[in-house]
Amino acid sequence: MEDTYRHKGLRKQLIGLLRQKGIADEKVLEAMESLPRHYFLDKAFEEWAYEDKPFPIGHEQTISQPYTVAYQTVLLDVRKRDKVLEIGTGSGYQAAILALLGARVYTVERQEALYHKAKSLLRELKLGNIRCYLRDGSKGLPEFAPFDRIIVTAGAVEVPAPLLEQLAIGGILVIPVGDPVQRMHRITRISETEFQDEALAAFRFVPFLKGLEKEE
Repeated sequence: MEDTYRHKGLRKQLIGLLRQKGIADEKVLEAMESLPRHYFLDKAFEEWAYEDKPFPIGHEQTISQPYTVAYQTVLLDVRKRDKVLEIGTGSGYQAAILALLGARVYTVERQEALYHKAKSLLRELKLGNIRCYLRDGSKGLPEFAPFDRIIVTAGAVEVPAPLLEQLAIGGILVIPVGDPVQRMHRITRISETEFQDEALAAFRFVPFLKGLEKEE
């Protein structure tokens, strides 16, 4: 895998664009500038890897637009050593950004082919603080709960109850909710029974699906 001066220059331009669009968290911008997005795309899309656009990664899934990744990551407000659950590993790009921010990442993917591909790539990048699981994301990862942060990278019709249950008190869940357009929600757990829910900007995500999809 090669990361050339040209790739680095294109990344710098992308970070400038994200700043113009209102992303001001320097730690998030720094992580995104240091991580080669083209590693997470098929060769066919490498030329366009640093445009602010989503791209297909197979199995009707996409790698999110860089602005969306930045927006969700800023809302998540990750601190070093935070235990973060990601629902929807996809290409592995978002998990890698979280790891670069110092999080201990537990990421769940329901598509077996994507799971194997992302796990292999993340291992190759030597990002040791990421654990990948082939699971139904709607159930979370109860055996490792509670989590300081939970991020969902697919559009849900409603917030899955298990994810709320697996959030630590003081923890934050970032999830796009709605159909066909989603509003980004940031949900903070105030106590055992209380949650504060903020509905923010509108986005379009691939749908949040239940169950597993095994390779044939």
